[in-house]
Amino acid sequence: MASISPTQRLYSLDALRGFDMFWIMGAEEVFHHLAKITGSPFMEAIATQLTHPDWHGFHFYDLIFPLFLFMAGVATPYSLGKEIEKGKTKNELLFRVIKRGLILVLLGIIYNNGLELRPISEIRFGSVLGRIGLAYMFANIIYLYTTQRGQIIWFCSLLIGYWLLLLFNAAPGFAAGDLTMEGNFASYLDRLIMPGKLYLGIHDPEGLVSTIPAIGTGLLGIYAGNLLKNSPQSMQRKSLQLLVTGIGALVIAQVWNLVFPINKNLWSSSFVLHVGGWSLILLSFFYYIIDVRGYKRWAFFFSIIGMNSILIYMSGQFINWHYTNEGIFKWLAQLVGDPFNIVVFAICYLMVKWTFLYFLYKKNVFLRV
Repeated sequence: MASISPTQRLYSLDALRGFDMFWIMGAEEVFHHLAKITGSPFMEAIATQLTHPDWHGFHFYDLIFPLFLFMAGVATPYSLGKEIEKGKTKNELLFRVIKRGLILVLLGIIYNNGLELRPISEIRFGSVLGRIGLAYMFANIIYLYTTQRGQIIWFCSLLIGYWLLLLFNAAPGFAAGDLTMEGNFASYLDRLIMPGKLYLGIHDPEGLVSTIPAIGTGLLGIYAGNLLKNSPQSMQRKSLQLLVTGIGALVIAQVWNLVFPINKNLWSSSFVLHVGGWSLILLSFFYYIIDVRGYKRWAFFFSIIGMNSILIYMSGQFINWHYTNEGIFKWLAQLVGDPFNIVVFAICYLMVKWTFLYFLYKKNVFLRV
């Protein structure tokens, strides 16, 4: 994703990105295993939060994907903004933005399907990286060609327009405004226009139509990046403004939830505001602790992950991490014995990945898209 120059780098952004990726690197398995072994209601509650709801609703695990997209938006004023300050034309940067977006779409297809030839009907084109690539691309195009006021107008228009699209339409045979998996209009349009196969047959959580409100997630990140980079306010005031804006977004999301439920599968407008609110709050805390107060050492573990987030995400398609982990730490799991050996093994799995990323960090090797 868009990188930030070392002299302007937001250390809090690397740490927050790493904190985000930490959970899908395997940390969630530690808590799932602990819940299963202990039967503790507290651990079971945490484990539940590290799953996705079947349809409507929100768990902490739903935040991971949109938080990454939000952070790509935060980086935009630092990356593209810097290039504009250097004198590059918007049309030159437009080509760069489109190229990055399409590369992420391609990487997403590879992540889903591997590097093998298949009939188009067997290929899943919708993907997490594809959603990030397209939403990042359109949010950055809006950033390049509009003012900050224009970006706010686009943000509101995308969320309200998406709501109205689903409110007044539905799949054939369903009443207007139906939001079930079978009847909602977004999934119906995806079934009509998307090639290949959808993740759930009749629905794809990374479908094309629900990418429309996801652009709003990227724009919300750009708003935060603009505030941090360009606002004349003190760093403390910026942190407070992020926090207050995040709380406001959560309140509006809960009100909108009454008529347009929070739903990650549909990337509903209330979902955009809900995860956007939490993203702003998390960024506020990380920014205040790391960049304002200067407490960076504790975040080094997460920063190592955040600097190579796409690489570690893609690595599972090309590196058998379970095989590597077993080869190095099977003896330790045997020493621990049942039932906690699976917890120890899950922790070792995380550390094997982190050590790999640390090695790349020391060698100054980073995957840039």
